[in-house]
Amino acid sequence: MSPIVLSLITFVFILGGAAVGAILRNTLPDHHLAEDSKDVVRLGAGLVGTMAALVLGLLIASAKSSFDSQSSQVQHLTADLILLDRLLAQYGPEARPSRDLLRRAVDTLVERIWQEKSSDSTHSAPLETIAAGDDAYTRILELSPQNEAQRSVRTRAIEVSTDLARTRLLLFEQADKSIPMPFLTVLVFWLAIIFASYSLFSRLNPTLMAVLFVFALSASAAIFLILEMGQPFAGLMQISSAPLRNALAPL
Repeated sequence: MSPIVLSLITFVFILGGAAVGAILRNTLPDHHLAEDSKDVVRLGAGLVGTMAALVLGLLIASAKSSFDSQSSQVQHLTADLILLDRLLAQYGPEARPSRDLLRRAVDTLVERIWQEKSSDSTHSAPLETIAAGDDAYTRILELSPQNEAQRSVRTRAIEVSTDLARTRLLLFEQADKSIPMPFLTVLVFWLAIIFASYSLFSRLNPTLMAVLFVFALSASAAIFLILEMGQPFAGLMQISSAPLRNALAPL
């Protein structure tokens, strides 16, 4: 389910909590809404609100850290590709087939990471979708240096290729990180309880309804940000694939 849909559902449930609080206010006897009851409910709502605030803060920080980490990995991957291509160019014309395979591998790599042309089979076997990259690595291993300079370039190219493969695997592993649904359900339940407490002891008027609407929208927007940053290769906040796709100029 998309982050927008989940955040809208969260928004509805939070406003539903406020509606439940207003209904209870109109149906409960007056002695159930006495000052001592009000104090207990406010203390409990304060406790739940503190827990919800802590969890939201931790989730936003964790999602932002993961988003930045994967963005950095894409930049690292792009830099490794450019460096590897330059090393192969320095090696000489013998490395041209490897450079050609490297360019073919980039488009497949982008499509796989950003899931632009993916299917269920590609998700279950991510390594098989980048055969050109594996062939390029094999070609580099098969190079036969004729002098010390070529030998040094070949060794460096193998190191960069290994680092590139490691970064690629990390991106595949971290591509689909999302909040567990039970965790999100509990968080939304906490927020609904808080909003129910707001309307339980206050008579709703246009101003209060507008304020509750803005508060609920803000809380659901926080959920949207968390979910959106949890899928950095899709959605409205996705990492751009243009730098990686355009990293290697045509031969």
